[in-house]
Amino acid sequence: MNGWVHHCGNGGSPCCPAESARSSGGAPDQAFAVDVHCHVMTLAVEALVAEHPRLKAEPAAMLKSMGKASVDHNLSDMLPKAFPRLTQIGQRLKDMDAMGVQLQVLSPSPNQYYYWAEPGLAAEIVRLQNEHIASLCAAHPTRLSGLGTVALQHPAMAAEQLAHAIQQLGLKGVEISTSVEGRELDDPAFDPFWDAAERLGAVVFIHPFGTTLGARTATHYLSNTIGQPLETTLALSRLIFSGTLDRFPALKLLAAHGGGYLPTYLGRSNHAYEVRPEARVAQRPPGTYVAQLHFDSVVYEPGALRQLVDNVGASQVLLGTDYPYDMGHYAPQELVAALTDDEKRAVLGANARRLFNL
Repeated sequence: MNGWVHHCGNGGSPCCPAESARSSGGAPDQAFAVDVHCHVMTLAVEALVAEHPRLKAEPAAMLKSMGKASVDHNLSDMLPKAFPRLTQIGQRLKDMDAMGVQLQVLSPSPNQYYYWAEPGLAAEIVRLQNEHIASLCAAHPTRLSGLGTVALQHPAMAAEQLAHAIQQLGLKGVEISTSVEGRELDDPAFDPFWDAAERLGAVVFIHPFGTTLGARTATHYLSNTIGQPLETTLALSRLIFSGTLDRFPALKLLAAHGGGYLPTYLGRSNHAYEVRPEARVAQRPPGTYVAQLHFDSVVYEPGALRQLVDNVGASQVLLGTDYPYDMGHYAPQELVAALTDDEKRAVLGANARRLFNL
């Protein structure tokens, strides 16, 4: 087991979604519930990269970016609870039933991006992950759908891998991080990937792994609590302000953790667009681009979800739990309590069925 498995959100009993759902008393709603933010680990990849120098350097980097208290808690508590749920399908299905989730759209555990891999190794990492996720979906077609991965550090290869994932393996798209070895997602080098994603109608789930804020967030678990939502905010903002979404207007983008801070502060982005010439590269004000984006519901509180829906529209928000990490939220029915019945149906499942063609 890789001791540096990624961890995302907070809510309910840490890493115990079944217990969280039971303790909340939330019986499954009549609406068909689709969880679009839930991770799975491919153990064959961990075996493949086990001796790579970059993997061996990760513990020291994690210690520096997160701090000893967070690292120790992950190793002693969070990871031991999450690992069975990342790797055992029986436990996953039980947890889904307890939460009232009819279908999960699986995505790789973000610690397995491994964007440092050279082309040959990267090809094998992607093959193993995508085939593993596809096999789980094939074995449980009424309960699981899937997103794969691509070697985005090699954009031309990534475009080919995306096509294979969609056309040959039957996956719905891929998950990517908010930056790739120091390169931002609006870098023109990634255009072959964006072109393929638009052409194939693939969903691209943008999910950060860690933060670039360094020592400033290395205490109190701020690396995740503040750092990761900021990474998503930066990635989405760059895609908008750079004009990338103008050049690829039909992209199906889904942002983790409610899109970070972007949806709650669109007014400042719009103002910058109006008063700063260097911020006026895109064809129209930034706030108008939320119609081209989708956001998961990992915002923890009914009032926060109400605000997200008000800011971006009910059609753009999809249920996500961040399964199976302790920063997840595992009481979907409670979370949607402040929404209207029509909004509940849309967020719990109808939007996902439309976006993923389920």
